[in-house]
Amino acid sequence: MICLTGDLHHMSLGTGNQQHSDITEMQIANIYLKLLESAGVKVTFFITGRSFAEEWQNLEYICNSKSVEIGGHNYNAFKPALGHRIWKKAAGNYNGPYFCQKRDAARTIKIIRQKTGKTINVWRNHMYMHGPNTEKVLASLGIKICSDGVQKNSNGLISSPAGIFNLPINIIPDHEHLIHAERTPQWIAWWQKRYNWSDDFGADSYYIDEWTDLVLAGLQENEANGVISNMIIHPITLYLCDKLESFKTRILPWLADHQTVFMSDLLPDKMIL
Repeated sequence: MICLTGDLHHMSLGTGNQQHSDITEMQIANIYLKLLESAGVKVTFFITGRSFAEEWQNLEYICNSKSVEIGGHNYNAFKPALGHRIWKKAAGNYNGPYFCQKRDAARTIKIIRQKTGKTINVWRNHMYMHGPNTEKVLASLGIKICSDGVQKNSNGLISSPAGIFNLPINIIPDHEHLIHAERTPQWIAWWQKRYNWSDDFGADSYYIDEWTDLVLAGLQENEANGVISNMIIHPITLYLCDKLESFKTRILPWLADHQTVFMSDLLPDKMIL
C-alpha cells in the first residue's frame, strides 16, 4: 500500500525551484496530475493557503480531481522568515508561539473550505517543521494526521498524546536528495559544510536516474515487508530534473500496478485492507 504525497507552493514564494522553472509550480502540478489520473493513481497534495488566494485559476482543476486529496500546508510557508528564525533562537521552535501557529493553520483551513467546500483533516508543515505545539494546534482544528519528517523504518500511523497521528515519510525524499536547479554538486557541498545536514536516508544527493533506483528499491522493500509506503514527490522538482520523464516511464508504472491511497484512508475508521 502506497500513500503518494506532494507539496505545492504559491509562486510568489519565489523558491529556488520556482526561479529555475519556465512555467509555474501549479502549471507543472496540473501536468503531473494528468499523468496520475491516466494511470489511476491517487495523491494527497499539501497546498499552501496563499496558493488558493493567488492562483485559484491553476489550482481549481487540482482541487476538483477525484484523484486528489487536499491537505494543508502553512499559509505563507513561514514567510517572512526573520520572525521564525528569532523565535527558533529564543524558544527552540521555528513554528512560532502557539497562537501564531494556530492562526496560520486556521487561516489555511478556512481558505480551503471557502474555495473548495471541503474540510481537510491531513497536514504537512513546510520543510517538515514540527514544533512542540504542532500536534495540539492541529488537533484543536480537526486535523487527524500530520505528515512531518522522515523516518526510514516507520510503518503507518503513530499515535500522539494530543489525539492525532503522525505519519513520517519512509521513502527517500526528492528535493533534499536530488541534484537539480540551484542544488548543484558545488551548492550541495557548501550546504553540507555550513549546516552538516542529514536525514534518515543520509546526506547524499543523486542524479535523477540513481535517485529513481533508490525510490523503486524502497517501494519494493516495503512491499516485501508488508510496510505502508509514505512517499513525497514535488512535481516541480522532477520537472526540473528531466521534465518528469523518469517519473512517467519508471515510477508511475510501478505505482499504477499497486494500491495507492489517500492519506486519510489510513485512519483506523477508514483503513482499506
